[in-house]
Amino acid sequence: MKNPYLQLSAELNEGRLRAVLSSGQAVVLYRLAVMSKDGDWILREDSETVQHVLQVLADRKSHYRFGAPMDLRWLSQGWSSHFEHQEMGLRLRTDFITRPPRISASDLERIWENAAESQPPVVGLEQLADIKKTNREKDYAVIGELARLMPDPRSRFLYSRSARDLLRFAQAEPELLAEMIPCRGALSKIEEGRRALERALDEERRSLMHTNEERLAKYRRATRQWVAQWPAVRQQIEKLPLLQAHKVVVANAEGVLPFKVGEKD
Repeated sequence: MKNPYLQLSAELNEGRLRAVLSSGQAVVLYRLAVMSKDGDWILREDSETVQHVLQVLADRKSHYRFGAPMDLRWLSQGWSSHFEHQEMGLRLRTDFITRPPRISASDLERIWENAAESQPPVVGLEQLADIKKTNREKDYAVIGELARLMPDPRSRFLYSRSARDLLRFAQAEPELLAEMIPCRGALSKIEEGRRALERALDEERRSLMHTNEERLAKYRRATRQWVAQWPAVRQQIEKLPLLQAHKVVVANAEGVLPFKVGEKD
């Protein structure tokens, strides 16, 4: 059976590059997983993209799941939009964002440059590894496998999760190791041996997980009113076509779901 998320990705990009596969489906494309239960895309941050994506989803009779409206006022501040539809007897969940976490402006630009040369358009290995620095244990194993696919030895030093691999890299390229230590503190433990390096990698992982937990906590606090209001909104839109439902979702979210998540949210 063909991957329905790849088929959807082709429609999202019909006539113009608008959407880059990310997260789980990107891991599938790199052949590090057999399947992923949903589809994640990074979208271009412009009104034509939003309108096109909404129309493609509307044609598939998709409906909103809880999240931010697909509106640039929210998307440009790091919020994500979530939808769901039935296809080939499957429940397909689709998630969209324009500003993925842990991705700098220059890395985002690089994502679009690389995606223009790939088919289907997919996020690059290094950027995918950064996106996967979540608070889920399983994602760090994925990062480690992504690192093994990276052709640039500097990237392997930055992203490898294996003490054995890093010790081997250090032995093969000691000068490069010295150059990379300031970029990743855990590398300074290589000279102390495998056990010290493993402890440093574990501490690094826990720190990354805590950082992401703190980021998500800010968004959860910002959604308190929206969470309380969502059941009523969902009831309003459950029988509406998506484009009509979208207008209802936007109208209800305005003034309730903040565009920007501040430090005090």
